[in-house]
Amino acid sequence: MTDMKTIYAAYADTVDAVLAELVAEGVLPADASFKNVTLEPPRDAAHGDMATNAAMVLAKPAKTNPRALAEQIAAKLEAQDGIASAEIAGPGFINLRLDPAAWIDELQTIARLSNDYGRSVMGSGTCVNVEYVSANPTGPMHMGHCRGAVVGDALASLLEFAGHDVTREYYINDAGGQVDVLARSAHLRYREALGDDIGDIPEGLYPGDYLIPVGGSLAGSLGDTFKTAPEQEWLPVFRTEAVARMMDLIKSDLAMLGIHHDVFSSEAALHEAGKPDEAEQWLRANDFVYDGVLEAPKGKAPPEDWEPVELPLFRSTRFGDDQDRPIKKSNGAWTYFGADLAYHMQKAQNADELIDIWGADHAGTVKRIKAAVAALSEGSGNAVPFDVKLVQMVQLMRGGEPVKMSKRSGNFITIADMIKEVGRDVVRFTMLTRKPEAQMEFDFAKVVEASKDNPVWYVQYAHARIQSTLRKAADEEGIAPSSDALAQLGAEEIALIRRAAQFPREVESAAKAREPHRIAFYLYDLATDLNAFYSLGNTDLEKRFIMKQDKGLSAGRLFLGDAIGQVLRNGLRVLGVEAAQRM
Repeated sequence: MTDMKTIYAAYADTVDAVLAELVAEGVLPADASFKNVTLEPPRDAAHGDMATNAAMVLAKPAKTNPRALAEQIAAKLEAQDGIASAEIAGPGFINLRLDPAAWIDELQTIARLSNDYGRSVMGSGTCVNVEYVSANPTGPMHMGHCRGAVVGDALASLLEFAGHDVTREYYINDAGGQVDVLARSAHLRYREALGDDIGDIPEGLYPGDYLIPVGGSLAGSLGDTFKTAPEQEWLPVFRTEAVARMMDLIKSDLAMLGIHHDVFSSEAALHEAGKPDEAEQWLRANDFVYDGVLEAPKGKAPPEDWEPVELPLFRSTRFGDDQDRPIKKSNGAWTYFGADLAYHMQKAQNADELIDIWGADHAGTVKRIKAAVAALSEGSGNAVPFDVKLVQMVQLMRGGEPVKMSKRSGNFITIADMIKEVGRDVVRFTMLTRKPEAQMEFDFAKVVEASKDNPVWYVQYAHARIQSTLRKAADEEGIAPSSDALAQLGAEEIALIRRAAQFPREVESAAKAREPHRIAFYLYDLATDLNAFYSLGNTDLEKRFIMKQDKGLSAGRLFLGDAIGQVLRNGLRVLGVEAAQRM
């Protein structure tokens, strides 16, 4: 086993070596592919430590039945070091039982690799651009942004841990009409800061108090230059200045969540650089854009004033969309899709793969953007995989009742408000306790509840419990973790090691699926097993971590606990959550 090779990877190599022997012996054909051969924990732990589907996958190319092939594979596996038995189950699955020493070796691997345990080279340095948050720069971050922000950031960290080179990107939507509304709202607060009585905020402007300091800042830097100036003079200035200040606020809010982006791309800058025009020229040259007429709206009679207009249309039907999409409006302005297409073209030039994290309300645009990226790949001859992860909204609750929105913040709960009340780690972990496409409730009372039903608390409690045990053993009994007595560990301890040893597999499978919540689920299972082992000591003094009568075995169990703590820390770090030392 190499310095970085963990137990599942090592025994997967063992299975491959056995299959290679069967190829050399003529049992398997020379062109047999082992690509779909897996080695994983059996569904029922009573069936063994690991299970392989090798015979099921290779029986057809070997022109034999799976069970007959399984017998030959199992016979060779049983002769390998560390494998106690290889049993055939069902039509041809092979269940392996390992020597306890193999698991003890893995425990020491966890200790040796420390912060790198679970780290993978699976990504091979491929560059993945993960775009997430990308909220309109018109106000502070609120709960509508929080879940997608955490999912995107955790996914970026997971991909890095799995060996990818990751770019975290934020797309600033600063070219639309909402930015004019922001500028007018900021100008109103600017006038207020200069002493004007602005009265009630007019309908259609942003009423939030968060713009008061923005107005004060603008008054301080600009003086009264634009107090009575006509709108055409101050609007461009206030657009730029207000967006810059709102982005400072957004970055500050994200920093409270532990989120920092590598790249901030501006939609306005995209237009100023002529990127949409470049994209249109390229798409036309590759026959992905043509001038055509949109069909009348389907399902109902068109409006009386509707008339066919020739527009530049993107051939999205070629890639599975239900209709071709306009990239410009009838007045020549770019559609949001046209600008977004150019933006994705820009991203694709600098990454091997693209991932966007969007709110579920954007589901209707997924197909057309995927079509656009597919066109870019087809036209350039360089396929760039593209995935969109949709994230459902979060319902805020307090003790089972919906939370009333904050008038102070402009009728929404800010991320800053949440973090100040329950803490960053609670917010981040909670957002990953359900699949992002599933509906979620965030109950302020439940997320801080000291209960097994609260995954955040339960995982943190498991880690804090280990740290408390280590401190107590050192301070009161003078016992430190040691590998000298690991051979004395029994079946319950081996079961804990087995669970911990699944972490590298969980990292790779979660990274392949682009699903960071799998790590949160795994950590809860590991915490459950650890706390269950602790509970054994309540009725059986021989099962306790600290035993005055057997300091050697205690040192071995402390070594085990320390290793479990390391796995918990590594998993929490992937999720951007700090492991609790005390609770």
